[in-house]
Amino acid sequence: MTKFSIKRPIFTIVAMILFLLLGAISLTNIPLQLMPNINPPIGAVVTSYPNAGPEEVLDKVSEPLENSLATIPGLNNISSISMENASMTILEFSWDTAIEDVENDIIGRMNQTNLPSDAGSPSFLKFDPSQLPIIQLTLSSDKDHFNELVLDLERELQKTDGVASIDVTGEAIDEIIVELDQHELETYGLEQADVVSIIQAHNVTAPGGLVESGDLQYTSRVLFEMTSIRDIETIVVSVNPETGENITVGDIANVELVADHGGAITRTNQEPSIMMSVQQQADANLAEVSTAFNDRLSELLDEQKYNDLEVAVVFDQGDYVQEAISSVMTALILGGLFAIIVLFAFLRSFKTPFIVGIAIPFSVIVTFVLLYFTNLSLNIMTLGGLALGIGMLVDNSIVVIENIYRHLSMKKTAQEAAYDGTKEVGGAITASTLTTISVFLPIVFISGIVGDIFMEFALTVSFSLLASLAVALTVVPMMASRMLKAPKENIEEKRQQGRFMKTIDTTIKWALKRRLSVLGITFLLLVAGAVGVSQVGVEFIPDTDEGFFQIDVEMERGTPLEETLSAVEEIEDVLDDERDILHYVSTVGSSGGEGTILGGSSSHEASIFITMRALDERSISTADFADSIRRDVERAASDAHISIQQQAMMGGAPNTITFNVLDFDPNRLEDVVMEITEEFEDMSEFNEVTNDLTETVTEIQFLVDEETAREHGFAPAQIAQSLNQIMNGAFATQIVTDDHDIYEVHVRYSEEFMTTLEDVENLILRAPTGEYVVLSDVVEAVEGEGPITINRINQESAVQFSLQYGNQYTLGEMSQLVQQTIDDLDIADETTISYTGDQQMLDDAIGDLTLALLLALVFVFLVLAAQFESFKYPLVIMFSVPLVVIGVALGLTVTLTPLSIMAFIGLIVLAGIVVNNAIVLVDYINKKKEAGVRSYDAIIEGVKDRARPIFMTSLTTILGLVPLALGMGEGSEIQQPMAITVIGGLISSTFLTLIFIPVIYSFFDKDTRRMNKKYATPDGQLIPAYLLEEKYELGEHTSSRKALPFHEEEHNERNLREDEYEIEFEQVEKDEEPYNTSESNETREIDSDSEQRSRISRDELLDLLEDVLEKDRDRRKSDDQD
Repeated sequence: MTKFSIKRPIFTIVAMILFLLLGAISLTNIPLQLMPNINPPIGAVVTSYPNAGPEEVLDKVSEPLENSLATIPGLNNISSISMENASMTILEFSWDTAIEDVENDIIGRMNQTNLPSDAGSPSFLKFDPSQLPIIQLTLSSDKDHFNELVLDLERELQKTDGVASIDVTGEAIDEIIVELDQHELETYGLEQADVVSIIQAHNVTAPGGLVESGDLQYTSRVLFEMTSIRDIETIVVSVNPETGENITVGDIANVELVADHGGAITRTNQEPSIMMSVQQQADANLAEVSTAFNDRLSELLDEQKYNDLEVAVVFDQGDYVQEAISSVMTALILGGLFAIIVLFAFLRSFKTPFIVGIAIPFSVIVTFVLLYFTNLSLNIMTLGGLALGIGMLVDNSIVVIENIYRHLSMKKTAQEAAYDGTKEVGGAITASTLTTISVFLPIVFISGIVGDIFMEFALTVSFSLLASLAVALTVVPMMASRMLKAPKENIEEKRQQGRFMKTIDTTIKWALKRRLSVLGITFLLLVAGAVGVSQVGVEFIPDTDEGFFQIDVEMERGTPLEETLSAVEEIEDVLDDERDILHYVSTVGSSGGEGTILGGSSSHEASIFITMRALDERSISTADFADSIRRDVERAASDAHISIQQQAMMGGAPNTITFNVLDFDPNRLEDVVMEITEEFEDMSEFNEVTNDLTETVTEIQFLVDEETAREHGFAPAQIAQSLNQIMNGAFATQIVTDDHDIYEVHVRYSEEFMTTLEDVENLILRAPTGEYVVLSDVVEAVEGEGPITINRINQESAVQFSLQYGNQYTLGEMSQLVQQTIDDLDIADETTISYTGDQQMLDDAIGDLTLALLLALVFVFLVLAAQFESFKYPLVIMFSVPLVVIGVALGLTVTLTPLSIMAFIGLIVLAGIVVNNAIVLVDYINKKKEAGVRSYDAIIEGVKDRARPIFMTSLTTILGLVPLALGMGEGSEIQQPMAITVIGGLISSTFLTLIFIPVIYSFFDKDTRRMNKKYATPDGQLIPAYLLEEKYELGEHTSSRKALPFHEEEHNERNLREDEYEIEFEQVEKDEEPYNTSESNETREIDSDSEQRSRISRDELLDLLEDVLEKDRDRRKSDDQD
């Protein structure tokens, strides 16, 4: 491939142009998103059960559904919420289960479940993240036709490409209310149901039969439609028996058009408003939909018709996505520029950095092509993978160009140098690239949200590295063969004489002389690093500053909407004084969600959604700001329970640990919950302690007197239904006015008849017998306790705790504290604790990632073994991996960064990166030995020759990650721990690899294993054998002392005769450099001052030493005999 690209440069250039064109086209068509597509396998079965309390709903709806659904394959957890009028059963499946695969099974089982006849049909809902709002905005105006303007605007915006639906909340919906006078009803012998039936009968559109006219047939309809309030008022409901006059609706009721807020009030910056929530289509590009929607909104607001509308964008995920993506792109570009600067600094020319620099944009462009054809999007994770790899993209090219330049210094032609230089290191860079990629293979074993997210990250890094390898093996040698020339001076020789190389030379020789000391120091550093990593704390995912948080307000249950609004207004006054807040939206009462789905009243609840100013317009983080105003908010609404929740890009609520307490015995469960709550509320570490213990609320219970009711012809259900319609009203019909306005008509009793309990007890019911009965005659009103909701998890009673802690703590610290606290309590074995939220995901992810790391190391080793055709040298290379712990600990500690999932991913990435330096070094040493260089010399020369490219490749990777590590811009918090981890690990491993790996290599190499074998002189001095060989080869016969093999038990001074000397040597100083022989038995010639001094082989030297030893033994025996 290299030879072909050098010989066919035009073909190579054409191929490059084609890839560039494909990349440009792919880039314009790749969708832009915040995060990879994540579809949690979660579903819910919702069932209505009118007029039933929570306990009845549990017994007759929730439990039967749980029993039917609990055995569905792949189901991890099943939980239920039973409350008044409804049940919700939540199904959580394993991440390898597609919800679509089990949907039919779920629907079949729920439809076959035996439920009460008056319960509604169960509905199955799938959790679909694409249906969450991508844009929320509020509109306000003081014009009378405000609602009409909003509805017109909604219809126009609905036409925007990519918009699936727009939900409008907080608008006042006009409806016609017919308020009945109880006394008039009794006077004329009527009841509420009569009025409802009569109104319905006067608003009819019913089909008739076929009408024949001549040869034609026509369909027919019977029409009688009301179009105004006047039409309703004039409906005759009865006749006055005394006067014979018609009794109309207007005689017994007050009919008027009123504005209904649906039990909720929406306010923006203390002004009444309406909220729009925009959902995108499932396959739409989020950024494009956001841009198109905002453009269309701007166009419409410029029209005179909508001039009176004031619009505030509360939340636009498209803006945040574009800001976050822009930040990562900026980091990517800056990282590339830093890498180029490193090349200029080291290579000191323009041509060479230009050639190497081509690898960056070309590899990125090719990566875009691969992303497009694998249906991946541009998001924080894929671009983060590119930003991580931006510094590594030039690594292969640096190694190649450095070696080509070295061959040019050998007076080779440009084409010869390009081919030979690339061929020499081609195997090493291929192995290093494959090892880096191999660490991502175990990602497939990671399940859950972590696996879904990091799969795209791993693929992106792999794509970019493969592209950079192809560039290094083809484009770089092709361009080098045409652009580079042999240097006028021997640059390689000049470099070897430089201060940098002398320092390297001195250092490596020192390390090889003191190998045990090097091992000891390294071990101590590793221990210190491991201790440091264990002290930095643990988090699941880094908290992101998206600029939003929410204040939840909960008054005493039953508090009227007006009182809750008053408390919210006090909080709004606090927020209005804060300049870091852009705007805030308050929703008082029910506005959707669980409250409306399950039919509960929420007039006592409110939420305030706060939007902060842009990150660069404020000096405080959202989390710190939320903590700073907590006390002021709690003082402003002292009668309310205040909860402040931060918004998270991933995982659960930030700075929150959640867990469930489960028990089959509800009474024992309640006791345990109270004990745990008291314990945690006394701890200063927690800002807020909440649980969803099945609360009981004081309620008025109407107990039917069955005997009295039967005497009047009542069944208990009839009394309940009549009372429900009286108190809540009944829907009658819907009318269309002449102006095409549509209004619903509701019939209810006037509120003056239901102000107090006494009023309710005096309500009059018409019995089936025709007589009128006072409610208190057939029921007894008593005060009692009733549950609000009943929660169950895996068919056990359950309570979920939520503990919110300060920013100064980590999830790991708090989970340990929580677990220790619970362990210290005397809790029955039947009561179980299970973590949820971030802690559960962290526990699952740590196990998966640990397995992935171990598998990554195995894969790296196997790739190296295949490359080197040896198990010995890959083992030497693998010793470079633990060295990262030292730098990782230092980096995380200095930057106060906890160990998170992203940092763990950085460790996995390091396993593939740090071995690259060792691969290049060990491979080069082996090539030196194959060329006939002795082992010790090969180690020294290998370190000196490879130190420069090793530092260059490490520096480009490190500086390429600096922008990410600095956390610049929106969304950068996600990538920051990974960048810090990789930078720290690379710094420590780069320096230590050049010292530690040669030492390890020397232990594994059979020649260098002998380098510390020592011999004793007759006067007791210890001299390594390699010094003897060196002195003999150099011919330095200046001293006459005999050397004997050294053994501790035989070491003593000896005085041998001069004529026994067979080896001459001089006294050796301690600071002289060591020397080792090669494996070859061949002799080599040493010239000094152009004069041949002596020849000796390793085997000959050993023979001579053995002769000395033998003669000495003979002499000692002879002395003993004498």
